[in-house]
Formats: sequence, structure tokens, C-alpha cells
Amino acid sequence: MHQQYLELAELAGGFIHEIKNHLNTLSLNLQLLAEDFEAPETPRERRAADRVGKLTDECRRLVDLSNDFLRYARIADLTTMPTHLDDVLGRMADFLGPTARAQNIDVDWHVEPDLPRVALDVELFEKVLLNLMLNAEDAMPDGGALTLQARAEGNEVVLDVIDTGCGMEPGLAAKIFEPFLTTKATGNGLGLATAKKIVLAHGGSIAVQSEPGRGTKFTIRLKPSD
Repeated sequence: MHQQYLELAELAGGFIHEIKNHLNTLSLNLQLLAEDFEAPETPRERRAADRVGKLTDECRRLVDLSNDFLRYARIADLTTMPTHLDDVLGRMADFLGPTARAQNIDVDWHVEPDLPRVALDVELFEKVLLNLMLNAEDAMPDGGALTLQARAEGNEVVLDVIDTGCGMEPGLAAKIFEPFLTTKATGNGLGLATAKKIVLAHGGSIAVQSEPGRGTKFTIRLKPSD
């Protein structure tokens, strides 16, 4: 089954790559066409310029979707190293701190003393945290608190990402990791699906608890490397 999955992922990746090539050609020609309507003089030319602009935006969205799908399909082998979670959490909190403060969101992080290291592909794992944290920001348009906390629990290292945002209905929370499920006007529904796939590739698990009006908590469980 694993080999069949790898073959299917490779086939899908090649297919999407070919689509991207055609999209890039289409996008280039639309840019050239847009230059022809750079200074529209008649209502007809203004309508044409508007349509060219809309088509260009759609091409851009399709390229973004293709890139996200390729990332989702091709997560397999990781390059891991023993990593202290406090380094990762501190980096992510510093990175998103300015945009969070601009939205009146307090970002805080806590790591239990002497927490064992975990084997991480740091670049990929930070993509997981970035996705969760950006989703949390979106869920708190009027401000709130975003907390990252890591602790040892039995023979696991547990990381919680907690927000005080709008929360989710039980039906949505149960399906939130499914590919192409999104509640965002500009989303493609691959962010959380990819996050789950990355966590599973690390030998871990991810779960969500949420309540409308009270916020959401994502919990990641990993095996220590020490």
C-alpha cells in the first residue's frame, strides 16, 4: 500500500507540474494582453481589461493551488535532527509577534523545564506551526490570546497551540484535516491537511478541540529523541 501511495503521489505530482507549465504560459500571454489594454479608451476596452485582470488573478490562484498540492503530495522522507522545542517556539513567536500585535493578539509560549528533544525536520515542522498560528490569527479578528505550550506527558512530548478565537462547530472540527475543506474565501483547504501529513511523517499525531465562541486547541504529540 505504501508503494502504491508513493507511485500515485509521484504521478499526481507530475500531472500538476505539467498543468503548472501550461498555466505559466497562459499567465504570460495574459500579461502581454493586459499591456495592450493598459490605457483603455472605450467602454469595450475597459470591459476587456477588467476581464483580463480577473483571468490573471484566477491563473495566480491556480498556480498557488498547484504549489500547495505538490507540497501535500510529496511529503515523504524527512531530514530530522534532535531539536529543542523552545528554540522552535521562540522563533515562531518572534516571527509572528509583530503582525499579531497589530491585531491586538498576545502571543505567549511556555516550555516545560528539561523537556526532552524531539526529532524534527525543522523547516517542515515550522510550516505546521505557521499554519496553525495564522489560522489562530484569522479566528481572532477582534484580538485575543495565542498560546504555545510544550510539556512531557508519559513517553510523549505534547505541544498545544491554543487561541481564544471564534471556535468551530463540532461538525467542522471533525472534518478540519480533510483536504480541500476550507472556511476561508481565499483558502484552498490544503493547509491543515498538509500540517497533519507532516506531523504523521514525524511519527506523531495531531488533534483538535474547539468550541464556538470559546476558542480552539490543536494538540501535537511526538516521541522524544533523547
